[in-house]
Amino acid sequence: MKIAQIAPLCEAVPPRLYGGTERVVSHLTEALVAQGHQVTLFAAGESKTSARLVAARSRPLRLDNTGLVSDLASHLALLHEVRLRGDEFDVLHFHTDMLHFPLFESMASRTLTTLHGRLDIADLRQAYSRWPMFPLVSISDRQRIHLPDANWLETVHHGISPQGYRFHARGDGNYLAFLGRISPEKRPDRAIEIAIASGIPIRLAAKVDRVDREYFEQRIRPMLDHPLVSFIGEIDDDQKAGFLGNARALLFPIDWPEPFGLVMVEAMACGTPVIAWNCGSVPEVVKHGRTGWIVEDMAQAVAAVHAVDKLSRAQIRAAFENHFTADAMASRYVRLYRQLASVEGEAWLESEAA
Repeated sequence: MKIAQIAPLCEAVPPRLYGGTERVVSHLTEALVAQGHQVTLFAAGESKTSARLVAARSRPLRLDNTGLVSDLASHLALLHEVRLRGDEFDVLHFHTDMLHFPLFESMASRTLTTLHGRLDIADLRQAYSRWPMFPLVSISDRQRIHLPDANWLETVHHGISPQGYRFHARGDGNYLAFLGRISPEKRPDRAIEIAIASGIPIRLAAKVDRVDREYFEQRIRPMLDHPLVSFIGEIDDDQKAGFLGNARALLFPIDWPEPFGLVMVEAMACGTPVIAWNCGSVPEVVKHGRTGWIVEDMAQAVAAVHAVDKLSRAQIRAAFENHFTADAMASRYVRLYRQLASVEGEAWLESEAA
């Protein structure tokens, strides 16, 4: 099939450091190419892909230090380029939320839109009801509950390539890992408290966005003085497997309706158990007592830290390979692409007959 993948421009594909959506788009794109499809990736410059790359701007927005940048202007230019080339593809797969809706109404049946973010936001229900012709994919069933009447086609869980995520039979580092973003909803403070209460060192590999700088300075920085706490900062993909694989467990103590949580799958790919709060998509990703522990409070979290040795790291890796690989994700999407292409073909025949 001829497939267009349209990524946000905030990060390169894949991101050099932190970045969830663009990382998923990269894994999906590479898997589709490996399966023999003709894929064009519309993304920021500095992206690396085996697909045909159309760079909508020279650098990703977040790492562009050349001056003030416009998120809106950049993405409108991206969508304009996609619109000009739209007839080249069987399916246009958007990862840009609803931004493309007004421009692609005439070809909505050939589009697929994966929603990667939280949906419990005012005005979203009205907006998605305004454009009901666009087929949508959720990344967890839990993500859908705030838009129950949207045009959901299916839920497709994220997947990643096993390459780069080496299996670690033991967490030889004897530390707890926190990987992601320093923000109130990710609860790094809770992760630190769990580690201290457990008496196990914790390493935090995380970025600090400008919007979260005050939270970091006021809430998190004072906690970094504890001898069990080490703050590493952002790490790249080459460092990630060792960081996660050598950990005793990944702490995922979120306090928000997480749409998916890719880091949980990354930890599982390394064989590392996940200790996660019962929020958002967590029960769809972590199998309690098999790939990790789902907890409700601090006491349960501390107990889980001391119970992770009961879990088989080999079984955790096997659970990842059975469901969360990039190839499995791509195959699920291809089934939807073919469904959309078939519907489009039937509509064209009906219009010709009329």
